[in-house]
Amino acid sequence: MDQKLLKTIANLGSPRVMVVGDFMLDIYLYGDALRISPEAPVPVLRVHRTEYSCGGAGSVAADLAELGAVPVCVGIIGEDQNGRILTKMLKKIGADITGLLTVPNRPTTSKQRLIGLAQHRHQQQLFRMDEESTDALVEKQNEKIISLYRARLPQVDIVCLQDHDKGLLSKTICFEIIQSAVKAGKKIIVDPSLNSDYSKYTGASVITPNRQETSVAVGFEINNESEYKKAAQELVEKLKLEAVVITLDKVGAYLKTKNKSQIIPTRPRDVYDVTGAGDMVLSTLATTLAAGCDYHTAVELANIAGGIEVEKFGNKTVTIEEMIDEIVAQNQAKSGKIRSSNLLIDELAWHRRRNKTIVFTNGCFDVIHTGHIEYLKFCKSQGHIVVVGLNGDKSVKTIKGPERPINNQKDRATILAALEMVDYVTIFDEPDPLALIKMVKPDILVKGRDWEQKGVIGREFVESYGGKVVLAPIVEGKSSSETINKIKTLQAKS
Repeated sequence: MDQKLLKTIANLGSPRVMVVGDFMLDIYLYGDALRISPEAPVPVLRVHRTEYSCGGAGSVAADLAELGAVPVCVGIIGEDQNGRILTKMLKKIGADITGLLTVPNRPTTSKQRLIGLAQHRHQQQLFRMDEESTDALVEKQNEKIISLYRARLPQVDIVCLQDHDKGLLSKTICFEIIQSAVKAGKKIIVDPSLNSDYSKYTGASVITPNRQETSVAVGFEINNESEYKKAAQELVEKLKLEAVVITLDKVGAYLKTKNKSQIIPTRPRDVYDVTGAGDMVLSTLATTLAAGCDYHTAVELANIAGGIEVEKFGNKTVTIEEMIDEIVAQNQAKSGKIRSSNLLIDELAWHRRRNKTIVFTNGCFDVIHTGHIEYLKFCKSQGHIVVVGLNGDKSVKTIKGPERPINNQKDRATILAALEMVDYVTIFDEPDPLALIKMVKPDILVKGRDWEQKGVIGREFVESYGGKVVLAPIVEGKSSSETINKIKTLQAKS
């Protein structure tokens, strides 16, 4: 398991993050699209429900709040119903909205999406309607935004600019924001707009353009590592940045700093909807950097968060628990299920924090048969995480005799790890599993019903802290010893 990533997530704390940018309201109208209109060749949507979510810089604020940060919002909204809905939602997630300036005669930027479900298939966006103004703010409004920003700057740990080119983040505003942050010793992260002129971001700490935005900004296509490097180098030098993070969809991200130039890969995804992925990356970078994280680790975590987000429909947040799940899953995919006892205990601690039930059993599992499979299925039915303590070769010889095991401990562990119902395998050499049980401290200890009269080792310890001991049914006529004896008999006859 990547302990550094997990440790970083555990120590994010609650940084105060300033979000300056284009605050929007996302509106989703869901319904059935089962017929074509007789009036025009368009689908008819029978609306069932309406959902609202924070969009643009509001989406960044929502993502920050989900990661445990406190969003401090600076931007503009309209004097309208959508503005009231948006501010209510931001207030509900714990954001500081005192820096939002209400501008008369200017609509709150909103994106209304019509989502249809046809022939019982997954949701599909049919149409989007935008309400917005991209006119530049007047001088008094610019002065007010700068005043709101400067008043809050001493109270925050880091600053985000989220630019959708809706008239707020002009060159003047960006210059004032960046210079003030630099003087205050605060990092400033920019999610730029799709624009060929990035000069207004000069002096920021880091910018996070995607592949298309980068290509437009540098004037050439970027399709391979040498082109990523060339583009990132140009942006760092031209804009006097600490770092550039180019997000590269399924490839991952390209990180360029003074001392590092590399692709940080991500796991391939089933992309469902890219809405909000850039917001998730920005908020994760902001939260991790505010917590004192280095750029490489911050980008690794941003990759994970952005990847989870694109597997969801619509503009959705990503929880810390989901990120932990993903790190654990990626680690298991890379390193399998076999663990030393010390590493196992560390990983079980993460599962416990997520209220997962730990099930423990043990055995020799020398020659796998139907009885073993049914037994392990039973173990899985008792909780979330199944840990198998596997008797090592020395232990098996002590219990079964000098001719056993038939299969060595490495082979036996590999076979167990290949079973879907087993989450972890750890090998022990003692004659009994009591010491291992005391380390694992399972919620549920499972043994076969044949141990009822012999006495289950570890019962007294597990029950002392409220754990349970469960006896599993036995599949009659199935055991490793019987299988081995049958093979010997057949060999003797041949």
